[in-house]
Formats: sequence, C-alpha cells, structure tokens
Amino acid sequence: MEYFIICAAALIASGLTLFSGFGLGTVLMPVFSIFFPLDISVAMTAIVHFLNNLFKLTLLGRNADKKVVLLFGGPAMLAAALGAALLLRLAGGAPLFVYELAGRQFQVMPVKAVIAALILVFSAGETLPAVEKLSFDKKYLPLGGILSGFVGGLSGLQGALRSAFLIKSGLPKEVFIATGAVIAALVDVTRITVYIPHFKASVLGGHWPLVVLAVASAFLGAFLGSRLVKKVTMRAVQLTVAVMLCAVALGLGLGLI
Repeated sequence: MEYFIICAAALIASGLTLFSGFGLGTVLMPVFSIFFPLDISVAMTAIVHFLNNLFKLTLLGRNADKKVVLLFGGPAMLAAALGAALLLRLAGGAPLFVYELAGRQFQVMPVKAVIAALILVFSAGETLPAVEKLSFDKKYLPLGGILSGFVGGLSGLQGALRSAFLIKSGLPKEVFIATGAVIAALVDVTRITVYIPHFKASVLGGHWPLVVLAVASAFLGAFLGSRLVKKVTMRAVQLTVAVMLCAVALGLGLGLI
C-alpha cells in the first residue's frame, strides 16, 4: 500500500510543481513520514526532489533566462549554504508549541512559523487585482535569491519564496517554469552538499526499490506536466502558485510539514 500511495503522491505533486515551481518535497515528506521514521523520510525526499529537478532541466532547461539564473541563482546558492549551516546548528531548538491531532503529535517550530507568515503575505497578494499588475525590476533579483536560497537551505522550502518572487518578474510562462527549475537544481546541489556529511546512507536500509519507483513516478508527472505547458495560461500558473503557497503556509503554521 505504501508503494502505491507514495508513487501516486510523487506523480501528482511533480506534475503540479512543474507549474508552481515548488511543492514536490512539501507533499512527499509528510507522505513518506506516514510509513517511515523521519530521518529515512528526509533522505528519501531529498533524493527524489534533486533527481526530479535534474529531469525537469532536460525537459525545459533550454528555455531558462540565463540572466535571471545568474542574478537570482548565484546569490541563492550562497545564501542556501548559510541557511543549511544554520539549520544544522538549530536542529535541536525548542518548538513554539506542541499539540495532538488524530493520535499524532505535531510541533510548530519558530523558523517555520515565520516562514509561514511570509508565504501567506505572498499568497494573499497573488489574489489581489492591484498586486496582479505589479512586477519586480531585475535589480531586485539578487535580493530575492538571497531570501529564497536562505529559506531553502534552512527549511528545504526554497521554491515557495522563489516562485512568489519570480512570478512578478515579468517572465513568460515557459521561461518562468524553466528558470525556476534551473535555480532549484542549483540550490539543491548547494544544500545537499552541506547536509551530506550528516546523512548516513544506512538510514535508507532496503528501501531503494521504493525510492527508485518514487523517482520514476515523479519523472512521469513532470513529463506529463510538460506536455500541458502550452495549454496553460500564465494566470492559471499564478493562481496555482497562490493556492499552493496558502497550503504550504498553513501546513507550516500548524506544524504539519
């Protein structure tokens, strides 16, 4: 049963994340954690997320805006390294509060509560007509990269802030999707490099077949999503981002992710 549920989640989330620019890790981690201990869930999610980003590059990477990748992705990589290092230092921090729901215990960590508040602001803005017409000058791209990269290294949720920022940068639909995929891969490489000395390959045990199937399902979701890119409007992409931002913020604020 876990094979079916995890692979289905990987396929659906991967298809959605192609348009939103984020969401695969956010969905997969809680699904993995239903069946496996947290350390195994984190390791499995990291592998699927990274390899899926590489696959998306083969599908869409040629459409990426090289200037945006440089101005946004460069600072994002540096900030991701700092965020990842800080995460390792704060790993044992105390939660703001703890509660139980359906027999399970959930913790709300300070850093995730702050990130949730920021994401809610971005997602609310996406639904306002006045904000819809706003765009960011490219001179602000390095600042967006720093914020997104740091949050990504610290929490693994780089995509939410990156998409909320890039969606207002005036990029065409295909360029927005491809540029986000390139930057995501760069940040993934950076943060995994910092995390990897603290990872133990043994935590995956005999679960490699499931990891391989989850990766294949994510690839299929990304491939199917890429077939629909030309049929989706930019406004549909914006609304998808807004809805997923709200979901991520609520999940973080309630300690569900």
